[in-house]
This record gives sequence, structure tokens and C-alpha cells, in this order.
Amino acid sequence: MITANLNQIELTEFQSQGDADQRCRATFPIFGALGTRNSAMVYIELDEGKKLGRHTDSAEEVLLVIEGEVEATIGDETGRLRSGEIALVPTMAPHDMRNIGNGRARIVGFFGAQNNVATFDNIWSPTDSNVVDTSRMEQ
Repeated sequence: MITANLNQIELTEFQSQGDADQRCRATFPIFGALGTRNSAMVYIELDEGKKLGRHTDSAEEVLLVIEGEVEATIGDETGRLRSGEIALVPTMAPHDMRNIGNGRARIVGFFGAQNNVATFDNIWSPTDSNVVDTSRMEQ
């Protein structure tokens, strides 16, 4: 059984090298290296006013806001998502999320593949890369 406790998970802090508002804490608690075959999951926290950053994903993604309120942009559409609401992000559709609520926003993204390659417009610190490839991550 593959499990994860989102209330006790270790997160990495990421900051864009080109945009001070692009800052998050995130991790992949479920993905191919842990034994999945057809799914992966990302967990993201955004502080007030911060955004994830525009990017594309190699796999279709379902976003679920579990706490807070975000403004989600998917392709040319922008809308609000509140706790308990979901949105579908088609494969390779440019998308972003910004915390527009009070307090922290917590979001999970479910991917329809065991691994995902996310390509961001901006380079992240501490990785010095704009690509997040779960197939290169270890357990």
C-alpha cells in the first residue's frame, strides 16, 4: 500500500529566480518511483499573494483545492477555486495558480501518469532549473 500523510509531509521551498511572487512549498508524495503505474500526485502550498508560476505538464492533471482560495489560469481561461473545488488541466495546457485568499492555500494535483514533466517559464531555486521531472526523482 502506498500512503502519504499530507499533514506531516516534508516540503521543499521553491523560489523563482525571475519573479518574487512565484514561491511555493511542494513535494510529490505519490509517483512512479514509489510504485505507481498510472498516477502521480503533487502537493503544493502557497502563501497569501504567491503563485505557482506558469508551466505545462506532460500529463493531464486534476487540481483540488483542499484549503484556501486560488485564482487558476488554464490556457486562456481564469477562474476562482475554493476549498473543495476542482479543475481539469489538459495535457500541455499552460496553467498557473495564485493564492487570492487569506492565509495559506493547499492544493493537490492528480496526474493520469506515473510520472510527469513540468516545464516552467521561470527557473527555480534551489534546483537552478525550470523543469521538474518525476522520472528522475528517487523515493
